[in-house]
Formats: sequence, C-alpha cells, structure tokens
Amino acid sequence: MTQQHTVGSALKRDITGPLLFLFILGDVLGAGVYALVGTIAGRVGGATWAPMVLALVLALLTAASYAELVTKYPRAGGAAVFAERAFGVPLVSYLVGFCMLAAGVVSAAALALAFSGDYLSVFLDVPPTAGAAVFLVLVALLNARGIKESLRANVVMTAVELTGLLIVVVAAALLLGRGEGDPGRALSFGEGVDPLPAVLGGALLAYYSFVGFETSANVVEELREPSRTYPRALFGALAAAGVMYVLVGTAASVVLPAERLAASSAPLLDVVSASGIAVPGWLFSLIALVAVANGALLTMIMASRLAYGMGVQGLLPGVFTRVLPLRGTPWAAIAATTAVAVVLTTTGGVVVLAETLVLLLLFVFLSSNIAVLVLRRERVAHGHFRAWTPLPVLAVLSCLVLLSQQSAEVWWRGGILIGAGAVLYAVARLTGRRPGAPGRTDVTADGGSPAATEDASGRSGLRG
Repeated sequence: MTQQHTVGSALKRDITGPLLFLFILGDVLGAGVYALVGTIAGRVGGATWAPMVLALVLALLTAASYAELVTKYPRAGGAAVFAERAFGVPLVSYLVGFCMLAAGVVSAAALALAFSGDYLSVFLDVPPTAGAAVFLVLVALLNARGIKESLRANVVMTAVELTGLLIVVVAAALLLGRGEGDPGRALSFGEGVDPLPAVLGGALLAYYSFVGFETSANVVEELREPSRTYPRALFGALAAAGVMYVLVGTAASVVLPAERLAASSAPLLDVVSASGIAVPGWLFSLIALVAVANGALLTMIMASRLAYGMGVQGLLPGVFTRVLPLRGTPWAAIAATTAVAVVLTTTGGVVVLAETLVLLLLFVFLSSNIAVLVLRRERVAHGHFRAWTPLPVLAVLSCLVLLSQQSAEVWWRGGILIGAGAVLYAVARLTGRRPGAPGRTDVTADGGSPAATEDASGRSGLRG
C-alpha cells in the first residue's frame, strides 16, 4: 500500500530570487561544457556557437512550460505529478518519474567518465572505467554518510565552475590581443560539413549542457513569491548559461582548430595551455574536476532520493525504502543507483551516455509540454505565469525533432532502461505494493496546499 508522510504546508520560504537564479545556474552550468566542447567542434567545425544557440532556444521553449506548471502548481513536485494531473494514468506518470531517475543515473555515469579522463590524468593516470567506478563508489559513500548541500554551498561551487569558464574566455582574449589565434575559425564549419544537419546534431549534444533546470521545481515551495520570482530566475539563469557557453565555445575555436579540440577529453585545459596564460594546468584541471564532481554528487543525491521516494509511494519495490538507522540515508537506493551507474560506464563513452540522458529527458519534457496544454482547462485561484500558447506547441515539436536525431545505439540503450523500469513497476504490483500517484496535492487560493504529501525526492523523510 502507498505510504505517505504528511508534512506541514509551511516550509520556510528562505529562497530569494537571486538565490534561485544561482541554484539553477549551478545546476546548468559547468560539467557538460567542460567535457563536450571538443565533441561539438568535431561535428560542426569552428562554429561551435551555432549548436549552442539552437540548444538554448530549444531549452527555453520547454522552460516556458515548466514556468507555467511550477507557478500554477507550486507544490506539485515535478514532471511525474504534472503527468498524473494531466493524463490520470498511473503507468504514464510512473514512467515519466522513472525516466527522470534513469536520466540522473546516466548523467552520473557520464560525469564519472568525464572526471576520470584527461583532467584527472594531470594528477593520476588510471584507466577511465576504473577511475569512474572508484569515483562513483566514493560519491556513494559520501551520499550514505549524509550529504547536506545548502544553497550557499552551491553558490561557492558555482563560483568555482564559473571561474574556470571565465579563464577560458580571458585566455582567448589575451591571445587575440597578442595578434595570435584565428577568429575566422569561429565563423567557419568544418570541411565537407553540411551546416544544417551538423548544427542539429551538435545541438543534441549541447542540449545536455542546458538540462538541470527542471530540478528547480523541487524547491518552489521554499521560494518567496514563486509566481513572480521563479520565471525570472529560470529564464535568467538559462540565458546567462547560454551566453557563457557561446563565449567559451567561441574562445575555444579561436585558440585551437576543431581537430585538436575533438581529439581531447579535456578540451578546455588544452585551450588554456595553448593560450600561454599564466594559469598552471594542474589548477585549471582541479577547477574542472570540482565542477564535474559537484555535478555528479548532486545528481546521485537526487537519483537516490528519487528512488527512495518512489519506493515509499509504491512505485518501486519496497527494498528501495531501506535506510541506515543512524544516518537516515537511503542506503539501498544509493547502492542500486550507484551499481547501475558503474555498469553504464562500461557500456559507452561520455558522448553516447550524454545522448542517452537527453533521450530520457526528452520523454519527460514531451510529457510536460503536452501537460501544459491539457491542464489549461484547470483554473487556480492564484496568479501564475502563462506561456504563450505557441511555445509549448513548438516545444513539443522540438522534442520530436531531437528524438528523431538519436542514433539506434542510444534508442537501444534508452529502451533497455525504460524496459527495466516497466519490470520494476510490475514487480511492485505483484508484490502487493499498489503504485500510486507521486504526491499530488490540491492547490489553494494562495498557491499552497492544506497538507502536502512527501514528494518523490523523499527529502522530508531523510536527514541526508
């Protein structure tokens, strides 16, 4: 039977608009661009900014849907609940939630491989898969001990990530100031490259660098004036990340040719080294490792809490609800998500894992964009953001276009993960745990709810 923990409706609203902006920026910024700029350059040539701009536009379309849904249902808790409200089919809402869970695990696997690549080799030379496995185990141990990430800590980590990206931009500027570098490369595509399909394929990878904004739905009930501040922070953070990514991609192309960037798993380190700027390679590598490690740690905390929460609600087998008695952390969920992530690191590189993550999230985003249109028939008493109707329609089309660009290998990998989720759902039903909707609550006139049930993050029942 579905278990629900009642929590008060008065979570302290300590998150201001600027703090939420930095929270989203910290989630979006950093790890993806540190690892994938070179691969994007390999697909399009020097014009790395083009797929990044396209990916930003596509991300903003779906962000508009999230802005409406989150401010309309400020206690809803995420895409799975939006699906349940809109479609009323438990299996659909479950699969949306499971895609979020699987995406988190895949993302951690990709980041673990990025961590154990050329950035780590500056300090320690180990096989990438072995380094990734050890890294994930260390993350799991920290997770099980009880990691508490405050927004203020996130500000510090975001500052570290941003510093590394600014170093790249400054390095390119100094190089140009000395009359070196080649600014013309930033406006040229690779030899024999067809720009349209190349930009679309590059945008598929660049899209990976923009995802993360959707997790901000989980903190909206702690946000001051959500109807006003959430859209501003969301769009502002995505725009800021987009500007930084375009600057970094352009800087990389100015300093090094696309072939050099594509051949490296630490392209930004190569850019800094080639520029001659007085920043030691080990220091920049350390900054990159901090950015990637922070992303992986936050992702695995989210994934394990989501698995725990789905177990509590009967959406996954009951074993996922087991916690350490003293620490209060979900050890079974941590062990399971870590084991899957370790296995995934042996099945493909950073690029194919990043594309698999995008595939899974595109299903989530497709559901949320359709849910916006379906839920227009519902009225709430409080004011909220309303997206211009063509935007969610265009967002649906953008998701379909990006899905059409995925390779057969990525579809095969994503299909196996979703199939595993369906099996777990069936096991939960067969073992007598009746799957229920993830924490739907009724919205009152002030945007709150009389009694919110624990959402899929499981945060109210854990100390970690």
